Amino acid sequence: MAEDSYIFLAGASRGLGREIANCLTEQNQKVKALLRSEESRPELEAMGITVAMGDALDAASVERAMQGDKPIQAVISTMGGKPQEGQRADYLGNRNLIDAAVKAGVKKFILISSIGSGESAVALPQQALETLGPVLAEKEKAEKHLIESSLTYTIIRPGGLKSESATGNGVVTENYQVAGSINRSDVAQLVCRCLFSEAANQKVLAAVDQQMMYGEPEFEALSL
Repeated sequence: MAEDSYIFLAGASRGLGREIANCLTEQNQKVKALLRSEESRPELEAMGITVAMGDALDAASVERAMQGDKPIQAVISTMGGKPQEGQRADYLGNRNLIDAAVKAGVKKFILISSIGSGESAVALPQQALETLGPVLAEKEKAEKHLIESSLTYTIIRPGGLKSESATGNGVVTENYQVAGSINRSDVAQLVCRCLFSEAANQKVLAAVDQQMMYGEPEFEALSL
């Protein structure tokens, strides 16, 4: 990425977003993180990350966060999780990010979704689909909004997320029938590789650990 531009990261305060922040800063990328609360600001700034305060559920707030001294080259969003005032960030927050990225002339957008979204519903057991149904529906809407935008995109659907150290066995594949688990740190490494890989452009990819897959599906890993 250009030295005089930022990678804009939504969801950097915890979990997978924090792992991606670690990965990017280790590669000496300039990162701007969108934060809704000041709580994790000191930690992120200590990592050399520029913090922009804003609420992803407020479109104007997101647009302001993307403005500044340097342009935004790429956006990575791991947003999702707990409902806020009856609205989930999975769709509305990501929609605002996508729309702001289009206005800001962003080159690439990486959206972290989930196995079970869209056509990958076939990869999950019925019980899991019933439990996760409302969340997956929101994630699918966000995916569609991104695909229909003018942005160069990569959609990554991880399997069940674990918190252990990276195994190095994480892969991405266009096969939407695969399922399994993967460590957040391995997903972060895959995201960082997709960021700089043209092979990942305009792709919807499942992310799993080759040693933690359900069954023995035939699949071809995408070479990044």
